[in-house]
This record gives sequence, C-alpha cells and structure tokens, in this order.
Amino acid sequence: MTPVHFSFSSAFILGLMGLAFHRTHLLSALLCLEGMMLSLFIALSLWTLQLESTAYSAAPMLLLAFSACEASAGLALLVATARTHGTDRLQNLNLLQC
Repeated sequence: MTPVHFSFSSAFILGLMGLAFHRTHLLSALLCLEGMMLSLFIALSLWTLQLESTAYSAAPMLLLAFSACEASAGLALLVATARTHGTDRLQNLNLLQC
C-alpha cells in the first residue's frame, strides 16, 4: 500500500471511529461524516487519475454533489434540533418522544 492510499484510508477510518465512539454532539457527528466524505472524494479522484480514463471522471463530482446535499440536510437538522431542544447533545434527544 502506498503512503497516499494509507493516508486516505486512515483518514476515512479515523472519521468512522470518531463517528462511532465520540457521539456527544450532533455537530461532531456531522463533522466526522464530512471528513469521511472528503476522504472518499479525494480517494476517488486519485483513482480516476491513476486509471487515466475519462469514463470515470464524473464520479468524483457526483460524490461531491451528494456530499454537499448531505451537509445541507445535516445543518438543517442541526438548526431544527437546536431550536426545539435547545442543545445539540445527542444524549438529550429522545427519538420516541413526539
């Protein structure tokens, strides 16, 4: 495994571990998701550059567009949660409560 592949795979794994083990605030969970998406975007971009094919050149831009949509939906949920509950702590959110 080259150092470039190792660094992007370790960035993805660190984002995944942060999402799994450090879930105190909704904002930190959203930042971990964004880190994972950015590492996937860079890895997919490097993969298309290594293949030297134009057939896969649209895939990183499509992933970046989905990442932007995911970020905007996450921020909208963060604002709605902060307005209704007064905090973004995930322990205070009860999903069974109406």
